[in-house]
Amino acid sequence: MALRPDEFYAHARTAADGERRLPLARMTGWDVSPFEPDGLRVAPMRPRVLPEPARHGEDPADCAACRDRDEGVWLDDRRRLTRIPGVGVPLVLMLYPRDHYDLADLPDELAAELGVLTTHIARHVQALPHISRAHVYRIGDGGAHLHIWFFARPEGQAQLYGSWMPVWDDLLPEYPADVAEEDTAIVADALVTSYGGRRSADGELPSA
Repeated sequence: MALRPDEFYAHARTAADGERRLPLARMTGWDVSPFEPDGLRVAPMRPRVLPEPARHGEDPADCAACRDRDEGVWLDDRRRLTRIPGVGVPLVLMLYPRDHYDLADLPDELAAELGVLTTHIARHVQALPHISRAHVYRIGDGGAHLHIWFFARPEGQAQLYGSWMPVWDDLLPEYPADVAEEDTAIVADALVTSYGGRRSADGELPSA
């Protein structure tokens, strides 16, 4: 059985100093880390918060993803794909179910379709010129409506390997929007051919 919240916090504190700061993560020593360890320090561990705050869109009536269910660069009857603007890597796409589901709520039929569709999207992102890999992420701590991230890793940038890439994305200057739009159209058209659905010109989320 998993540790209770108080047990987990107490366990973590055993490795922290008097200011509740844990040692630097092993990841900061990786050669792909965007940060040099000298001068870095870990933020103090905050006490647990129970009950946890509600995520955005817990109630479908207040869910922005449900409100925008007909928007996307690609859509079919059950899902939609959007491009996230203002990013630093070549392309970031986000896949949503059009109806209000989280990952654990998906019926088996939709879950099976999600696996196939995720593979198709990753395949088409990786087929873009000068893109080496499609990173796929699902986190779910901010929004209750399922959303799957697809990050395109640029060819030859070895520092952008692995789990540090979303951090690098936040540090990099904004990627040219016109190039990202062209690549998005290529992915969406390829998805129509390989999987089905339809293209749409209105597929971006507003900038934060």
